[in-house]
Amino acid sequence: MWAVILTLRTEMMAVWETSDTAICIHPLGPRLQGMSQIRDSWRQIFSSGVTVRFNVESIHNTIQDNLAIRIVYENITVIGADEQPAQPLIATNIYRRAADGWRMILHHASPEPSASARGGTSGRLH
Repeated sequence: MWAVILTLRTEMMAVWETSDTAICIHPLGPRLQGMSQIRDSWRQIFSSGVTVRFNVESIHNTIQDNLAIRIVYENITVIGADEQPAQPLIATNIYRRAADGWRMILHHASPEPSASARGGTSGRLH
């Protein structure tokens, strides 16, 4: 597990591919496509000046050719608030290798259904 503290949206945007095919889906949010929508969403998230800490735990990593898929648990804590982590999220991040390194082309995060679901199955297909 590792922790990342993000205070500037420029740090977040540095990982994204700049194509209009990039997609971001925040927890319980709409599908955002293209850098304009993605940049605006992160601008709104960081406009309050809130500092957040992401404790990230890797679940699954796959790299094949120029594509990488990372599935992680994200535990997010707002610094300076009560410092209690929010409900854990499960995120899928897909990266494409470019001339300047790996760039995210998809981020899809959603609340974890329950802590007990980590090791078992819920019986639901979708």
